[in-house]
Amino acid sequence: MSKKIFSIILVVLMIMTSTVAFAQDETVVEIAVNDGSFTTLVAALQEAELVEALSGEGPFTVFAPTDDAFADLLAQLDISAQDLLNHPQLTDVLLYHVVSGKVMSTDLSEGLEAETLKGDSIMVSLEGGVFINESEVVTADVEGSNGVIHVIDKVLVPEDFVLETEPDETVVDIAVNNGSFTTLVAALQEAELVEALSGEGPFTVFAPTDDAFADLLAQLDITAEDLLNHPQLTDVLLYHVVSGKVMSTDLSEGLEAETLKGDSIMVSLEGGVFINESEVVTADVEGSNGVIHIIDKVLVPGDFVLSEINTNVSVAGMDVSPGDGIHMDEHGATKFPIDRLEDICKNIDRFSAEEDQQSKAILKAKTVEELKKAWSERI
Repeated sequence: MSKKIFSIILVVLMIMTSTVAFAQDETVVEIAVNDGSFTTLVAALQEAELVEALSGEGPFTVFAPTDDAFADLLAQLDISAQDLLNHPQLTDVLLYHVVSGKVMSTDLSEGLEAETLKGDSIMVSLEGGVFINESEVVTADVEGSNGVIHVIDKVLVPEDFVLETEPDETVVDIAVNNGSFTTLVAALQEAELVEALSGEGPFTVFAPTDDAFADLLAQLDITAEDLLNHPQLTDVLLYHVVSGKVMSTDLSEGLEAETLKGDSIMVSLEGGVFINESEVVTADVEGSNGVIHIIDKVLVPGDFVLSEINTNVSVAGMDVSPGDGIHMDEHGATKFPIDRLEDICKNIDRFSAEEDQQSKAILKAKTVEELKKAWSERI
């Protein structure tokens, strides 16, 4: 062998030796950081605050998924890398890739089970390659100063991993943080219902948006402050809440559900999903203590009156008081619930035949508009 060839071989051996020595001077974490093919893994280790632990004495055996392996998992789960980094089981997923001790490829055998730092075991298969569960080892025995890395082509997913986790916000927290329910939140605070609806529940809340409240206020010609000061505010709010967690898939045509107010609301599925006259525009916003369905109109109970009258009055020879539900509308006109109108009209013999017909018209009214018209003619 010539001196020239010998010199070349010697140089190559020196380079290989120095490269291996350099790699073995790095921890398993440093190898992953410096390689450039494990950016997602490194970001996950940093997010889970495992960098320091896996930079310790060890030794550790790390089954390291490449960036491509993580990309495949994210596509399969239809989530982003940030979603994964924010997942509450991130630490468990990472520890499922680490075994205590330095396990070289020559130590692996068919059917070998090894307990991970998560506590669950992974299984080795040597049929058609080297597999850890369903993940194939594509590069083995990358040694570091505190262990060894085996590069794998799929992320190892623990059996108890769940993509959808229980939300940590209550239905009230969701409304507060959303920004589209400022009037609803202000009303809940004014009615002192925040604590109750932050409880265990579960609750189903039909939540009107700020636009829905704005439409109601314009219709009633009152301000938000007027509504917040209304004596029936609590009843109006409780009319939007049903006990239990009722998902959109639980709704059916004609379903009636009793609200916390005591009155029932009705579901219609014709042309959309409607609660009474209000359409559900966003369904199934889950919270830790229930679910929210966003609606486009405020649900108004049948016994809601704009303002309570504060003096006794005499109508058709009968004395009526605020406790009877008599109220005044925004124009100052006296209004009566239908059941009181019936009592009033029983004294019909005190009035003329013309008045008799007008009173009967009141009783025959089938809509609010007909009732308003009949009563305005009556008085």
